[in-house]
Amino acid sequence: MYCGSSNQVADRWLECAREMGRVLAARGIDVVFGGGHVGLMGAVADAALAAGAKVYGVIPSKLFELELGHRGVTELEVVRTMHERKSRMAELSDAFVALPGGWGTLEEIFEATTWTQLGYHVKPVGLLNAHGFYDSLLGFLTNAADEAFIRPAHRGLLQQASEPSELLDLLATCALPSFDDLARVAR
Repeated sequence: MYCGSSNQVADRWLECAREMGRVLAARGIDVVFGGGHVGLMGAVADAALAAGAKVYGVIPSKLFELELGHRGVTELEVVRTMHERKSRMAELSDAFVALPGGWGTLEEIFEATTWTQLGYHVKPVGLLNAHGFYDSLLGFLTNAADEAFIRPAHRGLLQQASEPSELLDLLATCALPSFDDLARVAR
């Protein structure tokens, strides 16, 4: 789960994160997230925990030392760097979801999508486009695909939906490319 870590956002964004946490728990899905107790990160973790899910956080020591680590999660793993955090989260996750967020959220969800594209993992990736948050980004991606910077075979790698249940349904059923598909496209 990738999402914003700011407490300065409107409550509708925090509620969006809480709803995602509740829906994940209701489906029996554990949460892997960035380990923070602030912003949407903390909201999704708290809601998932309250609804009975297991929540696993991975946080770099620099952020943990700033007292940003969520100490109430099922397990909190402190790693040295952001690179280690992303790698460990990828190992622990079966899918990747981005809620609204900023630079870090975008970087992380694009990296996960790129890893799927290149066959480093075969895991679904999605954006929760709550309240149209990602509409402009989705327009950019459509333009990038129209201009052949994103191959048609890869355009569907990043799923999107406005509601948590709908997004989880898409991620559970989306077709992912095999390594053979990737090799054919690269030629």
